[in-house]
Amino acid sequence: MHPDRHSIPARLYHPAGIAAGSPLLVFHHGGGWVTGSLSSHDAVCRYLAVHAGVRVLAVGYRLAPEHPFPAAVQDAVTAFRFAREHAARLGADPAAIALGGDSSGGNLAAVTAHLAVRAGEPAPAFLLLFYPPTDAVNRTPSRDLFGSGFMLTEADIVWFSDHYMPQGVDRADPRASILLADDLSEMPPTYLMTAGFDPIRDEGEMFAERLAAAGVPVVLRRQPDLVHGFVNMIGLAPRCREAVAEAAGALRAGLTFTKRTEPVCPR
Repeated sequence: MHPDRHSIPARLYHPAGIAAGSPLLVFHHGGGWVTGSLSSHDAVCRYLAVHAGVRVLAVGYRLAPEHPFPAAVQDAVTAFRFAREHAARLGADPAAIALGGDSSGGNLAAVTAHLAVRAGEPAPAFLLLFYPPTDAVNRTPSRDLFGSGFMLTEADIVWFSDHYMPQGVDRADPRASILLADDLSEMPPTYLMTAGFDPIRDEGEMFAERLAAAGVPVVLRRQPDLVHGFVNMIGLAPRCREAVAEAAGALRAGLTFTKRTEPVCPR
């Protein structure tokens, strides 16, 4: 075996009774590219599968610091290509494959879609992004407003970033900072949800604004009373479950409209 070859763990969720040829969500977990796993996001994957009526393929990409940037990007791209090429084997419609994720996983989903578009490869039909980090270079006001006392802290952000993008990495590379990409045209229809009390709120919302300016159908939804990481709190807080239910509805609608047709995002 080639020394660079490795297995990427994954987990496939399919709701009871779902028909063959269903939409599929390829989901990347959060955790700052350093923590998180298939198990840490098991509940939200199950929830999205049931409430969006889709199969979900959760991906266990390589983590830093053992595997720094761009290892996670490479795994995310490989996983999407696998899902696209083996859709029938997964019980899915190759024309209705969405990419999604929360936090660092949302970053990977957006980056993977952008790389596919720029390479002229088949792109995902839809993007579902929860509070994604999009700019590892510039500091936004929300970092100062909510950098302490709101779950994710400024110290956490620095720690995660330094592990994933150590000295020598160009943090302006669009594979790390998707907000800084020169061209975001032709990106898939996108539903992007942010949390009001999140230090990386602003960069996620700026990404949605850049997509819209590039002509991409996008829905930006801020949950004003929630904090970073709320998708992992659906078993504890009804308010968090309500937010994820809203996103599941958007995913269901978005993939219904895209199924075997030109993508159209619900407005």
